[in-house]
Amino acid sequence: MDTLGCGFEALSYPACTKLMGPIVTGTVVPNGAKVPGTSFQLDPVMAAFNIGCMIRWLDFNDTWLAAEWGHPSDNLGGILATADYVSRNRVAANKKPLVMRDVLTGMIKAHEIQGVIALENSFNRVGLDHVMLVKVASTAVVTKMLGGTRDEVINALSNAWIDGQSLRTYRHAPNTGSRKSWAAGDATSRAVRLALMALKGEMGYPSALSAKTWGFYDVLFKSKPFKFIRRYGSYVMENVLFKISFPAEFHAQTAVECAIRLHPKVKNRIDDIRKVVITTHESAIRIIDKQGPLGNPADRDHCIQYMTAIGLIKGNLTAADYEDDVARDPRVDALRAKMVCVENKQWSRDYLDPNKRSIANAVQVFFKDGGETKNVVVEYPVGHRRRRKEGVPLLEAKFRTNLARRFPAKQQAAILDLCRHQPRFEATPVNEFVDLFVI
Repeated sequence: MDTLGCGFEALSYPACTKLMGPIVTGTVVPNGAKVPGTSFQLDPVMAAFNIGCMIRWLDFNDTWLAAEWGHPSDNLGGILATADYVSRNRVAANKKPLVMRDVLTGMIKAHEIQGVIALENSFNRVGLDHVMLVKVASTAVVTKMLGGTRDEVINALSNAWIDGQSLRTYRHAPNTGSRKSWAAGDATSRAVRLALMALKGEMGYPSALSAKTWGFYDVLFKSKPFKFIRRYGSYVMENVLFKISFPAEFHAQTAVECAIRLHPKVKNRIDDIRKVVITTHESAIRIIDKQGPLGNPADRDHCIQYMTAIGLIKGNLTAADYEDDVARDPRVDALRAKMVCVENKQWSRDYLDPNKRSIANAVQVFFKDGGETKNVVVEYPVGHRRRRKEGVPLLEAKFRTNLARRFPAKQQAAILDLCRHQPRFEATPVNEFVDLFVI
């Protein structure tokens, strides 16, 4: 629900929709996969790109934080497109389609593959982007979903590791840009392409990771093999972080919550502020502590100072707040210039502690007259497992809001009714489920 809902909100943004549809306008794909929220019916590779692109565009879907970061529900682009494509072709051949339980199972597997690899293996420290783990996880799951054997899954995976991997440069100054919003769609669609090739008999490469000199480890991972601290199960899906309140890079979620709590105390005194201290953890400082000009929405939604400033000034943060018209408010950059980020080393340890996985931030405002606010601390965002009871109703409300952006009332009601009845939902053919979302 949440993953698709994030995609429906993204369809309001021309920067996203300009990339969607077939590569060649007018292409017709009999029994192709449909793209929810649109009228497109595409080949499964391009459908995966479309779905993955809209899911990730606003940086509002689920998150996993460990040695490596990422967004495991990005994999739904490949999983749902493949499941729909398989189902429509099975129905055309008078065979049984896949059901939504197969999609949920695929999501659990993809979350687990991406997340468990990320626990101890930092790709960002060698300059590689986390979307490579989307490609790897999606490749494994969709190859199996397409009917691949164990050997075919391995062949496809070896090609995923051998592929050139995305550099993180599009996430950092001076090159921050919109590629970070479509990179996961690109990764999950590449997975479907590799899976289809493997099913046609394309070979794999047994030592793709470990080959001396030419393997992944030696070329891209400083000659270090991967480390694992747990077996694959369902740990990641059970502990995944949801972005509920704000479309903000997750390391700043609690900072924005702190800022919004302070908003009533500072909203009429923005010009009187002398300094704002953001106490945070090491990963936030490394990724989103940004000084100087911010060139575009992609730059702004990865700047902890910008997001905190909006929370202090407006008492809220929405996707629209990253657009140029909001960023031109002179108070925003003036307030950013007064902010300092300070690491709390205990919070940095708690961030990596598997029993905590906190994402702590604190915000305190100091005024020119010598006064100050209290230091507001939030260790766990509302999307954290420790706040599930509080978060789930908000998550469902977010989905209803996003449905209303795209569908008439009758269609919304049919979708919500199905989603409220898990046994019926799980038994629903994938193609029938996707048809509920056709515009």
